[in-house]
Amino acid sequence: MPRWHRVGFRLYWALLCKVRRRAGGKEIPREVRDLIFQMVAENATWGAPRIHGELLMLGFEVSERTISRWMRRAPRNPEPAQRWRAFLRNPGEAIAATDFFTVPTLTFSLLYCFFVINHDRRRILHFNVTRHPTSHWIVQQLREAFPCQSAPRFLLFDHDQKYGLEVPAAIRSLNMECVQTSIHRPWQNGVAER
Repeated sequence: MPRWHRVGFRLYWALLCKVRRRAGGKEIPREVRDLIFQMVAENATWGAPRIHGELLMLGFEVSERTISRWMRRAPRNPEPAQRWRAFLRNPGEAIAATDFFTVPTLTFSLLYCFFVINHDRRRILHFNVTRHPTSHWIVQQLREAFPCQSAPRFLLFDHDQKYGLEVPAAIRSLNMECVQTSIHRPWQNGVAER
C-alpha cells in the first residue's frame, strides 16, 4: 500500500472520530453521584437494584446499570482492612499461620508441604511433606506442632478444601481460635503466603 494511501486513511478516520458524538446517555448530576456514594458507604449490603429503588422513591430517574457503574467507583471504606492489619500487627506472638505449597518431583508427581509459621518472628514451628494431604493428616501435624499447651491464641489458615470440618474442630480443641482468611485474599495471610 503506498504511503499516501495510508496517510489518507489515517486523516479520514481521525476526522471521522472527531465528528462523532460521545456515546452514552446524559451525565448524571453530582448530587445523585454523591447520594449513590453515600448509600454504598452506609449500607454495605445494598446492591444496585436496592439503590435504584431508593433513588426512584426520591424522584431521581437513573438506570440501574448506571448505578452499578457508579457503585464500582465509590470510595471504599478502609476501615475493615485497617482492622485486619491492626489484628495482624498487635498480638504478633499470639498468632501462627498454616499453609501448603507444592513441590513437583522428577517423576512429575506433586509433594504437598504443610508448614506452621509464627507471625512475630516468622519462625517455622513445624513442617512435613506428604503426597496426599487429608484433614486427619493435618490434625496430626497440628498436634505435633503444638505439644503440651504451647499453642498460640490464634491460628490463621485459608479456605483450602483439604482442611475440611475436622481441622477447625481440632484447632478449637487445642484452645486456639480459628481465623480463616477471606476467599481469594492471600494478603490477609501474608506471612505464610510469601
